[in-house]
Amino acid sequence: MSGICDGRVAVVTGAGRGLGRAHALAFAAEGARVVVNDLGVALDGAPGAESPAHAVAAEIRAAGGEAVAHQGDIATTEGAASLIRTAVEAYGGLDTLVNNAGFLRDRMLVTLGEDDWDAVLRVHLKGHFLPLRHAAAHWRARAKAGRTPAARVVNTSSGAGLLGSVGQGNYSAAKAGIVALTLVAAAELARYGVQVNAIAPAARTRMTERTFAATMAAPAAGFDAMAPENVSPLVVWLGSAASAGVTGRVFEAEGGRITVMEGWRAGPTADKGARWTPAEAGEAARELLAAAQAPGRVYGA
Repeated sequence: MSGICDGRVAVVTGAGRGLGRAHALAFAAEGARVVVNDLGVALDGAPGAESPAHAVAAEIRAAGGEAVAHQGDIATTEGAASLIRTAVEAYGGLDTLVNNAGFLRDRMLVTLGEDDWDAVLRVHLKGHFLPLRHAAAHWRARAKAGRTPAARVVNTSSGAGLLGSVGQGNYSAAKAGIVALTLVAAAELARYGVQVNAIAPAARTRMTERTFAATMAAPAAGFDAMAPENVSPLVVWLGSAASAGVTGRVFEAEGGRITVMEGWRAGPTADKGARWTPAEAGEAARELLAAAQAPGRVYGA
């Protein structure tokens, strides 16, 4: 196989199903050697019977590509370290890290338990941080040895992280944290030849089957806008050397649509040049809000 990732080594977490599987297959189709990570848990993070990572790796090999499976827990130090070590030992290095693993435990805030908060923050936010940390250490060592890589990281946020989502306080907070982590990593790791971007995808997966219930059935003919494979081309491009110069960005991807998200920017402002009274601050705030753009609607509101 050859393509825009020919010769590159890509690691994809949560690659046993849904978006992760689509990404892994797409990287392989473009010539990458792929480490397919999946712990094999249920939708809520409960232990599953077995990991589908081996099946996806076998599917890639059957199509003529190169892939190995990794079943470690990437939200642990040892699991994340072994993930990067697997890429280095199997293929001699690492070029691209796609952080995708996650699960849901949806509750309204008044019934959201501490365990459900911790579990979702752990898999999404810590599960992004630890593989990124170990991959960054690998790339920094290469850069210091005079072999600066063309390394790429693609993180997975969500519209819930950008706008919020009713009943998903834990998930939304984790996904918002991933955006901030992306911005920091892009700034810190640029000196080592690493580009870091994030996507906010919308697609039909186990995690979104209730959200997209009305579109679960594929169309009889034509374009299936909710297929996870629609998101993967952008991920593959961001994970390739062809994306040189693109870093610290967040993209929404859904169906055939790609959007660059512009995030928090300074809007209308007022400066008294001295301390406000509460009444003055309130009056100024209302005037500024009247001149500002309305915020996006929280999902489910």
